[in-house]
Amino acid sequence: MRLIFLLIFLGCASLLGYAQYLQHVENLLPCPLCVAQRLAYGMLGLIACVAFLHNPGITGRRIYGFFMTVFALAGAVVAFRQSWLIRYPESFECGISPEEAFLNALPFAQWWPGMFEANGDCADVDWEFLSLTIPDWSLLAFAGFGVLSICALLARKIR
Repeated sequence: MRLIFLLIFLGCASLLGYAQYLQHVENLLPCPLCVAQRLAYGMLGLIACVAFLHNPGITGRRIYGFFMTVFALAGAVVAFRQSWLIRYPESFECGISPEEAFLNALPFAQWWPGMFEANGDCADVDWEFLSLTIPDWSLLAFAGFGVLSICALLARKIR
């Protein structure tokens, strides 16, 4: 079971690292929805790291699994919303929005603006791989982490 926690932690850390690469090397500015996904990855990865180090019993595993599932679901919802906006940009205005103002006012954005400050446009498509955009890939990653989190939540035996 610790392997699941380790995989989720390493996956989240890798994706956050790649987000930094895209932002600082490829100059792709994160939008408010990107920053919200980064927060979800950060919380999901942090919980997975603590769970891995703690090596909990069944009750602890269920608690960690529950919170990881919540953050994976929250991130998937945000990623789905951004994917929708890219395909139907007329359905939402995403410039300087209340979400951007709120996220940029959070302590995270003040402490680490290079990671959590939202400056981009949610409907811009500057990167694609296999015809999927960043939020599409993010949605798939959150879905995978969600499945692993549910496995940790529902597993009955400690391995």
